[in-house]
Amino acid sequence: MKSSRLTPYLLSVLRLVAAFVYVAHGTQKIFGVPGHPYHAPVFAATMMGAAGVIETIGGMLMLLGLFTRPVAFVLSGQMAVAYFTQHAPRGFWPIVNGGELAALFCFIWLFFCVAGPGPISADALRGRQ
Repeated sequence: MKSSRLTPYLLSVLRLVAAFVYVAHGTQKIFGVPGHPYHAPVFAATMMGAAGVIETIGGMLMLLGLFTRPVAFVLSGQMAVAYFTQHAPRGFWPIVNGGELAALFCFIWLFFCVAGPGPISADALRGRQ
């Protein structure tokens, strides 16, 4: 099967969109922005605060496409931990236990760990795809 010439660029677009959404989850936890009724700013010393810091910093690095593979590995692991500690105890099905985003992000970041950032990235500029 032949790949489209746009495939590498769409890889970068997927990374950019996923990272943008991921950063919003992190800033919501640590700064309360964008606001949400049950996510007030939390202290970094809590599990939720630590998650917010990892999501914000890791998401920004993914947005830039900088150190993509190792950062994606860490973020994938964070989402696996989030799923199994916070969602899986509430039931088997992600749609029922509220873990859809954690499961999707886990595998999206695992994909980038293997696939790399794509051509629109700081890693590509550094010659480290």
